[in-house]
Amino acid sequence: MTTIAIVGAGKGLGAAVAERFGREGFAVALISRNQDRLDSLAAQLGESGVTAKGFAANVRDGDSLRAALEAATEQLGPIEVLQYSPLPAKEYMRPVLETTAEDLVGPVEFSVYGSVNAVRQVLPGMRALGTGTILFVNGGSAVRPGARVTGTSVAFAGESAYAQLLHDAVAEEHVHVGQLIIPFGIDDGQDAHSSAAVAERLWTIHSERGDFRTYAEPLPE
Repeated sequence: MTTIAIVGAGKGLGAAVAERFGREGFAVALISRNQDRLDSLAAQLGESGVTAKGFAANVRDGDSLRAALEAATEQLGPIEVLQYSPLPAKEYMRPVLETTAEDLVGPVEFSVYGSVNAVRQVLPGMRALGTGTILFVNGGSAVRPGARVTGTSVAFAGESAYAQLLHDAVAEEHVHVGQLIIPFGIDDGQDAHSSAAVAERLWTIHSERGDFRTYAEPLPE
């Protein structure tokens, strides 16, 4: 059995992705900061027949993130799929004229340093397997900066650049790197925007291994 590690796992998209990949036989490593919530989610998934376990980590703390991914590998099996999709904090979304250099530290640690730390932890195992998928999930500000969400716009741009470079660097090693841009709110009442629908799109990115960037729907004009 191989494992999908979901960094930023929660009861919405994280749970839906866990269920979707779990149906395909993956074990699921759930990673976020709150162990109690992770344990509850793992128990819920277990009732659906999905093998899941929670590993608490803060993506801004490289040591804790690496340790969580290492423990997941030891306890669940090799990580074949990594999904990096932690939800940014509200304080990262300040208007551009109110944003200081210090305000950008958190978003950059969260989106850039965290993703690099996660990838560097799991990539050797994917190389050993001879296959792997790394999924980046971002909002529309990753490709169209928003003046009222400066921190995420800057940090997502850095994350996107890293992901694109990574895609080009490891493609010949049978490791697919894909980015899903979601320009809408998940679970906003529209069926196409449900967590389950987005999870299905992520499964397609993994299984079909197409282009680097996929849009859940076109960006609004």
